[in-house]
Amino acid sequence: QAQLVESGGGLVQAGGSLRLSCAASGRTFSNYHMGWFRQAPGKEREFVAAIGWNGATIYYADSVKGRFTISRGNAKNLVYLQMNSLKPEDTAVYYCAADLSLGSFWDASGIDYWGKGTLVTVSS
Repeated sequence: QAQLVESGGGLVQAGGSLRLSCAASGRTFSNYHMGWFRQAPGKEREFVAAIGWNGATIYYADSVKGRFTISRGNAKNLVYLQMNSLKPEDTAVYYCAADLSLGSFWDASGIDYWGKGTLVTVSS
């Protein structure tokens, strides 16, 4: 059964860094676009970053541009999110996502596969 498993969340002070990882398994994900969403308490899930199947296309939300970096592992079943200069407003559950269409990342409801999420808490 295909699944995405996130890791790397935790508690960090404002200005600090965290690196999230997502491991995909259960099927071939080498041709899937992958990315990250987040959901803060009381808010809707929002797009954070996406990377194309071959790593050539990358998108970021304006709120994280210049601070977060998305990348894929050589095996293409791993995706990472390096988060620097973290702010309290980055506090959220971060979800890994995979889809055959990069356009699906603009509308979270169309995503093929979701992870269960990892909590990131940024203290002020």
